[in-house]
Amino acid sequence: MEYIELLFKSIFIDNMVFATFLGMCSYLAVSKKVDTAVGLGAAVIFVLTITVPLNWLLDKYILQDGALAWVSEDFAIYDLSFLSFIMFIATIATMVQLVEIIVEKFSPSLYNSLGIFLPLIAVNCAILGGSLFMQSREIPTLSLALTYGVGSGIGWFLAILAIAAIREKIRYSNVPAPLRGLGITFIITGLMAIGFMSFGGMLTGGDEEAVKTEPTNELVTDVAVEKLDNELFLENKKEVN
Repeated sequence: MEYIELLFKSIFIDNMVFATFLGMCSYLAVSKKVDTAVGLGAAVIFVLTITVPLNWLLDKYILQDGALAWVSEDFAIYDLSFLSFIMFIATIATMVQLVEIIVEKFSPSLYNSLGIFLPLIAVNCAILGGSLFMQSREIPTLSLALTYGVGSGIGWFLAILAIAAIREKIRYSNVPAPLRGLGITFIITGLMAIGFMSFGGMLTGGDEEAVKTEPTNELVTDVAVEKLDNELFLENKKEVN
């Protein structure tokens, strides 16, 4: 259940685009056609699926305070957390280069369509954000980190796929001239983000049982004081009359 909840939350509730608005440059630039959006979205899923667990291992066994205790007790005093950004970006850049080689080898047309935005995945803030959120939320196990990486990638994929499908249809719509292009795209993105907020209540209902508690002494005292004040107020009112 924990894995399903984390997967659902990372896809819909904590969506990289609609909840935190990360990776907007690629989201806006490559979402003009569904084909290119699918290709880039699949690449983002692959990179997040690989880099988040790898960066979890780096954080767990190298970067955290005392993480090097497995090497020797003498190294347990070191805290390398200040290297998190460098190590995470190095891992991401390595995986992006691997993706670029694979796409160029097996799908040259997609490689040409994505253009500069494929290597720019290395500096896509959604990719780095996945690893940083994993670190800040202190995800406890490698399998949960893998689940979070997959879910974050799928969430970004759904976002760019949805906006690409809408933008293809909008070409045939009568959009006011000042809003054509990025203007209407930003408006649609905002409306979709509001829609995704509705998923936030799906993991909060029915989880906690109602607990009946006896009124505390403090509560009883407050009620008694309020009752006494009301009585004094009525007596004063009678004397005035």
